[in-house]
Amino acid sequence: MTPTRLVIALVPAAAVAAGNYTAVRQFGEVVACGPCMAWLVGAPVVLGVLLALMPARTAPVVEEVTPAAPPEPPENAALQLLSLLQEEGRFVDFLQEDLAPYPDEQIGAAVRGIHEGCRKALGDRIAFAPVLGGAEGETVTVEAGFDPAAIRLTGNVHGTPPFSGVLRHAGWRATRASLPARRGQDPHVIVPAEVEIA
Repeated sequence: MTPTRLVIALVPAAAVAAGNYTAVRQFGEVVACGPCMAWLVGAPVVLGVLLALMPARTAPVVEEVTPAAPPEPPENAALQLLSLLQEEGRFVDFLQEDLAPYPDEQIGAAVRGIHEGCRKALGDRIAFAPVLGGAEGETVTVEAGFDPAAIRLTGNVHGTPPFSGVLRHAGWRATRASLPARRGQDPHVIVPAEVEIA
C-alpha cells in the first residue's frame, strides 16, 4: 500500500465521516447513542482503510498485434503459376497462337522448346508423385475405403470394393508446391508487354 493510495482512500472517507457527524449533531437524541455515533463516523474511515489495503488491480497487458497480411485470393496462385509457365515456356503464347496455318513439322519443333521450359518451371516449384503405383496397362486392385477424389473408377462399376481393373492413368499428386511471392504486382498481369525503344 502506497501513501498516495491511503490518502486517496481516506480523504473521501473522512469527508463522509465529517458529514455524518455534522448531521448527527443536529439531532440530540442520536448523540446520546455512542455506538450509533461511532458507526456513522468510524465506518467510512474503516472502509477507506480497507479499500487502501486491497491489492491494486492492474490493467491487463494488451499486446499490440500487427495484423497479418490478408491471404491472397486462391485464383492468384493459379495466375502466378500460369505466369511462370509463360515466363519459362511461353505457354500462354503457344495456346493463344492459331496453329492452323503451320505444318505439323513446324509445330512439333516449336513444342519441344515449350515442353522443356514448362517442365522446368513446374519441376522447380512443384514435386509430383503418382497417385497409384504401377505402369499403365497393368491390372491393379482398388481396396475398400479408397478416396474417390484420388481414384476415378470407369467402365462397368458395380458391387462393393475391392475392385480389380486396368490402370489407364496413374494420376498425379503434388507432394510439394512453392511459388515465389509476387507482392505488389497485379496478379492478373501474366506477363508484361515488352516495348523496345530505338
